[in-house]
Amino acid sequence: MTAQDERILSTTQSVCPQCLERIPATRVAIGDDVHLRKTCDAHGEFSTVIWRGPPAFESWVRPKSPSHPENPFTSVERGCPFDCGLCADHRQTSCCVLFEVTQRCDLRCQVCFADAGREYESDPSLAQIEKWYLRLLEAGGPVNVQLSGGEPTVRDDLPEIIKLGRSLGFTFFQLNTNGLRLARDAEYVGRLAEAGLSTVFLQFDGTHDGIHQQLRGRALAAQKLAAIERCAQEGLGVVLVPTLVPGVNSAVNSAVNSGEIGAIIDFALQQAPAVRGVHFQPVSYFGRYPHPPTDADRITLPEIMRAIESGTGGRIKTTSFAPPGGENAMCSFHANFVLMPDGQLTALTKNPAASGCCPAPTPAEDGAAQSRQKVAQLWAAPRPLLPILATGPSLGGWDVLIERAKTHTFCISGMAFQDAWNLDLDRLKDCYIHNVSSDGRLIPFCAYNLTDAAGNALYRGKDGA
Repeated sequence: MTAQDERILSTTQSVCPQCLERIPATRVAIGDDVHLRKTCDAHGEFSTVIWRGPPAFESWVRPKSPSHPENPFTSVERGCPFDCGLCADHRQTSCCVLFEVTQRCDLRCQVCFADAGREYESDPSLAQIEKWYLRLLEAGGPVNVQLSGGEPTVRDDLPEIIKLGRSLGFTFFQLNTNGLRLARDAEYVGRLAEAGLSTVFLQFDGTHDGIHQQLRGRALAAQKLAAIERCAQEGLGVVLVPTLVPGVNSAVNSAVNSGEIGAIIDFALQQAPAVRGVHFQPVSYFGRYPHPPTDADRITLPEIMRAIESGTGGRIKTTSFAPPGGENAMCSFHANFVLMPDGQLTALTKNPAASGCCPAPTPAEDGAAQSRQKVAQLWAAPRPLLPILATGPSLGGWDVLIERAKTHTFCISGMAFQDAWNLDLDRLKDCYIHNVSSDGRLIPFCAYNLTDAAGNALYRGKDGA
């Protein structure tokens, strides 16, 4: 590859991985790949792959008109990413807000965003959590709430946290969990369902214990299955959430590990409709994983999409995946399907670029609102199953599809979180997944978890002045 093969696509801003100072950055195409390049006057040049191969980077971009916060909580002083709260320059409203209800955890995983399990202050009280709910109402109204940590199920009063939110007008609650307590405590799962939990976001890195041992330090396959079964008994929808790590359950520029990605999807389909889908998350290098990554340590969104097609034997096509409607196009992909009685998947989504469609810019807040609605609709448990009755003339299969869509939708998605090496401030400004800090600020997820190369956090554990 020569310099003539390189093309500058666009410019943005990022941070230095060593000092976290804001610096200029450039998106550079090298063949079918795209790299983010940046130079810090004090610490030198950095280059990180952010996109590998088809679908083409430029065809994936979707225009949006910004939607600034209705009630910004912080003023613009130093500029992004140093004024999060949200500030008036943020370009997207909240879709999903994380409440870290504890920093305690019953695992200690090397790929943990939250660096959970260390010695921290006591769990936030119900009174403090009520202030967080009220803060969200002040920011513009009820949003989807993720109960996270640490491991949130170490709290016995998690059902009370859900009931409190429902009493204040919040309607969708997602539990981010490793599933260990759900697997062993049927009474607790029942209390969560009775309180109004909507869906369980279940850590699920693979279909066998070798993968769990490598990433989580324990054999967990039996507990994962038991957690799914308990949720199904209580009518709770489950989304499987694999963290993809090259060389463990995925590979770079290789089909070697696409088989495990396909195996996870096959397992999820076997557990449908209780399991509502799979949400892949390529590993990011912050929190407990601060060593400088190489490009071989990265797996990008298009690689995951292609691995899904390869790992499912072509039953799922890359053309079924579409860019997100609410957040930055470089952050995620999604596809929605209906699982038919014969086990086939009928796609409900399609990448507009596959048909040459060039959509007009859409308001960012419309995308956030649609995402809130779709997540609540597709990730929650289906309504009770009813037999499909042949009461009239056949509609050529459409009648079966329409009925199955009421109970057997299945979602496959992926989300690429950013770290200090690949942080793109254009993406950060478009973020609609926010953490509520202990002092009530709303901070974009990737900013909240951002650390420098030594593991020092920009926001986590730090209250505002």
